[in-house]
Formats: sequence, C-alpha cells, structure tokens
Amino acid sequence: MSTEGVLGFVLAGTFVLYALFGGADFGGGVWDLLARGPRKARQRALIARAMGPVWEVNHIWLIVGVVLMFAGFPRAFAALSVALHVPLTLLLVGIVCRGAAFTFRAYDTRGDAVQRQWGLVFSGASVVAPLLLGMCVGAVVSGDIRVEGRVVVSGFFAPWLSPFAWAVGVFALTLFAFLAAVYLTHEAPSPELKEDFRRRALGSGALVFAAALGVLLLARTGAPRVWHGLLASPFAVALHLGTALAAVTAFVLLWTRRYAWARVAAAVQVGLIVLGWAAAQYPYLVVPDITLKAAAASPSTQRLLLAALVVGAAVVVPSIALLFRVFRPRPEEDATASTRS
Repeated sequence: MSTEGVLGFVLAGTFVLYALFGGADFGGGVWDLLARGPRKARQRALIARAMGPVWEVNHIWLIVGVVLMFAGFPRAFAALSVALHVPLTLLLVGIVCRGAAFTFRAYDTRGDAVQRQWGLVFSGASVVAPLLLGMCVGAVVSGDIRVEGRVVVSGFFAPWLSPFAWAVGVFALTLFAFLAAVYLTHEAPSPELKEDFRRRALGSGALVFAAALGVLLLARTGAPRVWHGLLASPFAVALHLGTALAAVTAFVLLWTRRYAWARVAAAVQVGLIVLGWAAAQYPYLVVPDITLKAAAASPSTQRLLLAALVVGAAVVVPSIALLFRVFRPRPEEDATASTRS
C-alpha cells in the first residue's frame, strides 16, 4: 500500500474512533433531552456519570483527523474548509456551547432554573452537532462540491443543504443515539434503568434502519459515486454485509439482555458503517475532483507524519486507556448513586 493509502486508512480510523466515543457522547445528550418518566432525573444522572470527567477527551480523535487532513492532504483540507465553512463553523460552535453548558450545569445549584437552561443548551447542541457533522459527510460524498484548479466553484450552501445531505445528517443523529443507548444499558446501575435504555436502544435501532434506507434510496441521484461503490466495490459490499450481521447481533443481544456483548456488537456496527462510507468513496477525498493521490503532501512530509502518528499513538492510547480505567465508577459508587437518586 502506498504512503498516502496508509495515511488515508489512518484518517478513516480516526473518524471511526470519534464515532465510537465522541458520537456516543452526542447520543447521550440526545437522551438527556428526551429523558422521560418517573426516573428521568436518574436517567440524566446516569448520562452525566457515564460521560464524567473523560468526555471531553473523546474530541482528540476529531483533532487528530483534522490535523492529519491538514498536514497530509492539504489540497483536500483547503477545499473542504472553504466549501463547508458554514456548517463546520456551526459545528464547532455547537461543540463549544455543549461543553460549556455541560460544565456549568454540573456546578450550578441543583434544581435551579438556570441549571435547567444549561441542560437545554447541552442537549440541544448534542442534537445539532451530529446533524451538522452528517450533513458535511453527505456533502463530501455527494459530488456537489466542485473544485476547478484550487478554487471551489460550487458555492457555500447547496452541497450541504441537499436532501441527501439532510438524510445523512439524520442518519448520523439516530446512529449516535442508538450507540449511546446501548452503552448506557451496560452502564446503568439498576435493572429499572437498564430497561429504560434497552427500550430506547431498540427503538432508536429501528430508526437507524429507516434512516439508512432513506440514505440508500437518495444516494442513487444524490451521491452516484457512493451508490456505485455500495453496489460494485468488493470492499464496500463486504463491509456492509458485516454491518448488517453486527446490527442483527446487537438487536438479538439487546432482546436477550446481554448488554456487555450488545455494546461490542453496536460498536462494530458503527465502526463498519464509517469504514463502509470510506470504502465506497475510495480513492476520492472530495468526490469527484480530489483523490487521495492528488491531495497528498510531499513524500517526505508523509513519512514524517507517519512517524509522528506512531510516536503519538504510543503515548496517547495508553494514556486514554488509563484515564478511562481510573475514572470508571466502581460498583459500590454505582449503588450509592442509585440510592441517592
């Protein structure tokens, strides 16, 4: 595999990790907004506890992906930062507002009206951010972003406001909500809370299927390159078959209340969806004008970037694993939190 191919694979990997961790955090905000019933306070407390002190760390994967695009594929980075500057700016604003609101709500007076307002900001941004992220992905694969030379000529709104881009945005939102609900079934300290999020996981999983069907139907005219890739690329077809198997497995495990394994199956499902998207548009970074090879930096820059990624992974991955281990609530803490709720 060429150097730019390796970098492209690593770039796809960073988006997989962001979907599995950052996406689940967005989904947690969705369920915070939709908390209902006599246990809604306990549901929100569980979401806050599950995100805890490590939730902001999950954005590291988005940062790594952006830096990798900037340094390794500068032509694609320039085109996307121009063509999608409106939704990307709104996405960043949403992420910042979400983080600030989560922190202010945690330290405000319990039960105070201002705390409830911060909660609405947090959960609202958690809905808008993944929607915008999906719309950006839809614009990239649609072929509506056109680049002549080094100039974006397709405008700043049409590519990410198309019906296909909206469908991908809704798909991303439902997918992250499903992933969060599955994770929370495993994290819940009581059978009642497990059942609450089990029902949410099954319902949102059905919505994921409906949203995926909508994306597939619109892709034929809205993203013909991806449509062809979904049907003709052997890698994409294999990934989508694996995705279907993982999705069915996750539903069966949820139905039979084997939550630890359901979490694994749901994570595999989401990871394969992201990889399937990457395989379907390969070798393009921006369909149809910018390929991996055309956008790649100089060979010396690519080699230095790969070396930096190896060193960085050796430091970051064990550090994050340790962080999650240290701040993971212990069973006795779960019991205490459940009693207080």
